[in-house]
Amino acid sequence: MQRDSISRRTVLSLSGLAVTGAGIATGTQVQTQTQDQSDPGSTDEADLSRSSFTILEGTGGETTVNVTEAPTDGPTVFVIGGIHGNETAGYIAAEEITEWTIDAGTLVTLPRANPVAIERTTRVNDEGVDLNRQFPEGSDPGTELATAIWDVLSEFDPDIVIDLHESRGIYAGDPVDGVGQGIFHSRRDDVAQLAADTANAVNDTYIDNSNRAFQTGYHSAPGNDPSGLLVHKASRDLNADTFLVETVSTQNELETRVTWHSAIVEHLASDALFPAGEPDNGHEPDKPLDEEEEPDDPPANEEEPDDPPANEEEPDETELDDGDDSSGENGDDGDDGEDDENGAGSGDNDGSDDSNGDSDIPADHTAPTATIRTEPANAADRTFAPDETVTLDATCSGAPDGELVSYEWSIQNDGTYDESGQTVDVTVSATGEHRVLLRVTDDAGAHDTAELTLTVN
Repeated sequence: MQRDSISRRTVLSLSGLAVTGAGIATGTQVQTQTQDQSDPGSTDEADLSRSSFTILEGTGGETTVNVTEAPTDGPTVFVIGGIHGNETAGYIAAEEITEWTIDAGTLVTLPRANPVAIERTTRVNDEGVDLNRQFPEGSDPGTELATAIWDVLSEFDPDIVIDLHESRGIYAGDPVDGVGQGIFHSRRDDVAQLAADTANAVNDTYIDNSNRAFQTGYHSAPGNDPSGLLVHKASRDLNADTFLVETVSTQNELETRVTWHSAIVEHLASDALFPAGEPDNGHEPDKPLDEEEEPDDPPANEEEPDDPPANEEEPDETELDDGDDSSGENGDDGDDGEDDENGAGSGDNDGSDDSNGDSDIPADHTAPTATIRTEPANAADRTFAPDETVTLDATCSGAPDGELVSYEWSIQNDGTYDESGQTVDVTVSATGEHRVLLRVTDDAGAHDTAELTLTVN
């Protein structure tokens, strides 16, 4: 299937490239080859131009960008891993993808996007900053590293952006369960179809347990949480086709997860990088599917998820804006308005969450909006000392079509809602990241979730 959405963009050569901005170094030519003109229809290693350069050289954020250019013009594909340092399969797969032999276009990879977090094996850096919340749409990135990464994307202006992540649990209708085995995508019909085709192909080839089947869903809508994701900004500011891939890191071997990531990227980028035929980059199941053992269900996700699929329905065409994903319905923690200045994000309040599928709820019912305000304010952006107390306040939540009848909190990070009430006080003694969820339910039985992560050092 040749995708009409892939446009021909300028292919940048790194020879002599000098990018101004947040620490992008002059390009360093690692390997340059020219095409064998005696056989212009073939592509092998000798036909490719391979280059690399560093960003934030000489700092803790120093990392390498790799560029592979084929002799045949084509789209540009950008693959990034390691935004979260504890999501190992993503950055290992991106390193493998760096070595691919492509037939057309340009492949840009940034395997270890967040070297400090990778070194710490944590989601955040040593200041508690989540890199994948530092890319606000329509404005400058929030940190020096985010700015340097965004400068790379702006220079290459990729047609396709693929961001590789991992979750600790399977998505099951509520973010508390996790967001694993998902391909989340920008809001265009052909992009959605490509994601669905990719999920089907990978499921057919690699997945022998329906509990591990890959799902697809739209990115969360603008203004909704989670906000500041790289794929959101790339989609909305660069008009790229964007995909965020999540595999489940629990009870799946690292090698298996790397294979899943690589196979998904291979399929998503097939028309762009391999237009002449099937790619051959060595991704085959370790053993026949009928020999696969069915693993137990993984534990609930212990981390803040990115873009769980709230719903698979087709978007209303009146909500679309020239191919942008600006009306995505599957917000991880989305709301229809801006976050309260003292609050965390809010949840799946578009009424389309699978968990609001009670037949007794009218079809035109507007689901409630869960919002968390904190005291001290902006707790999600702070780092607390052990034994500090944070007050979580849900009174700013709302029910447009009724009234709220319950406020439930998941405090123990065990997948259950163990506290209730409009406000709760939380004192966390252990260092690390502690995920808190709020679920509000209205008198029609519709509900919404919001979450925040408290960081203790």
